Amino acid sequence: MAEIIDGYNIRKWFNFSEETLSNESGVAADGESLWKYAIAAVFANPYAGGFSEELGRLIDPSPELGREFGRRLIDMAAGRKIESYGKACVVGVDGEYEHGNAVLTTAFANPIRDALGGAEAWVPSTGKRGGPGTTIDVPLAHKDALYVRSHYDTVTVTFADAPGPAEIIAIVAAATRGRLNARLGGLTADKVEGKDGLQ
Repeated sequence: MAEIIDGYNIRKWFNFSEETLSNESGVAADGESLWKYAIAAVFANPYAGGFSEELGRLIDPSPELGREFGRRLIDMAAGRKIESYGKACVVGVDGEYEHGNAVLTTAFANPIRDALGGAEAWVPSTGKRGGPGTTIDVPLAHKDALYVRSHYDTVTVTFADAPGPAEIIAIVAAATRGRLNARLGGLTADKVEGKDGLQ
């Protein structure tokens, strides 16, 4: 039986996590290990198969979906502090890329920010059309200051049986710190407290 969240007919949830202990050269983490998470929901696309000037059936209920993503992300992090985030979509081939973007607006993202303690920065985003087996790189950036170079990263996810032609996958990814042994200079994470997302 599908789960209904304020109009979204959700068929499936995906949870992904990984922990990195050393970088690609084998150098141990400069501090805590890096945890990355991704949560995705697969749901029916009410606009599949046609063109619509308005996309309210995807935009209007998205805050409730965002709240559920935020709740699940906090549960998955299990007490670890989240420092970076990003979002993405994969739209089945009977839909438009615009349909996925309609889900990922600020209305969807703000409840996730709230769940993370009022994150200030723009949430990086990407998406594509595809079918089952599609792989997508979800971009990450620091949740409070976009220009923290150490936190530019990605989470790569693949969905074995989704999306169907008339489905959308919405994805939220997060990480507990920046890249291991980052050394490109610039604004550092320990300097962003109290700053806005445009620093």
